[in-house]
Amino acid sequence: MNNIKSTFSIKDLENLSGVKAHTIRIWEKRYKLLQPERTETNIRYYSLANLQKLLNISYLNNNGYKISKIASLDSYEIPKLVKEVAENEQTNNHVIDTFKLSMLNFDQKLFYDTYESLINEKSFLDVFYQDFIPLLSQIGMLWQTDTITPAHEHFLTSLIKQKILIQTEKIQSQNVINSDKVFVLYLPDNEVHELGLLLINYQLIATGYTSIFLGQSVPLDSLKDLLNHYDNITFISYFTVKPEKEQIDDYLKEFDDKILTKKTIKLWVLGRMLNEINLNKLPKQISTFKSIEHLVKKI
Repeated sequence: MNNIKSTFSIKDLENLSGVKAHTIRIWEKRYKLLQPERTETNIRYYSLANLQKLLNISYLNNNGYKISKIASLDSYEIPKLVKEVAENEQTNNHVIDTFKLSMLNFDQKLFYDTYESLINEKSFLDVFYQDFIPLLSQIGMLWQTDTITPAHEHFLTSLIKQKILIQTEKIQSQNVINSDKVFVLYLPDNEVHELGLLLINYQLIATGYTSIFLGQSVPLDSLKDLLNHYDNITFISYFTVKPEKEQIDDYLKEFDDKILTKKTIKLWVLGRMLNEINLNKLPKQISTFKSIEHLVKKI
């Protein structure tokens, strides 16, 4: 195991577990649940074992176990109880915490083992919507608070991307086209966050549509080539960080002028940059969606 990050501040523990630093200190002092070490300047820091134990304690506490009861358990009994509770309840908090640990340790085996246990019990789409999407939401917050590095995020998203591509390849050989409508999936210049778009591609193919996946950072002018081949096109894009706030209205206007030259050509857009758009002024052939689920219902 490659322990790239093996020590954590109390703020890291708060961000990763959702337990307030003040509460962690109380559990530490009153119940001796964690044993931090200290730097030469007397600043607490915690080991990976401390983090894993805190995640387990938090999980049990959120499932109705009192801290006093958890504190009375031997260390080896806590993960055993977590496993028992996880097997009998419907939430996915324990799974998400396990994926977090795999990310922090760059532990591919832990990720694969956790994924395989899920895929043996439910469909790939259920795994993505119920486990991966909440996980990615939390990972985004951890990155923003400097709890993890971009390397952690890329490690995790690359593994999830592998799973989407494997599932997509499985259904492509069985694909039966049931419409003359063509979907073209792309990301604008300098946009690289493609997981959401990959999942949409998977669902389009599974539904029987022709889906052309162009991927990351596609110049707008390059999209004009598609107009020479297809008459009924719905472009789909995900605006996560690009176009930037100051450029997004101009981008959509240019898309309207250059690409939406027929009534049968449309643009569907998702992503957090939609918050920067005046939705009341969008051209009629551009539609926005709050989520992948929202978009899929329109297909």
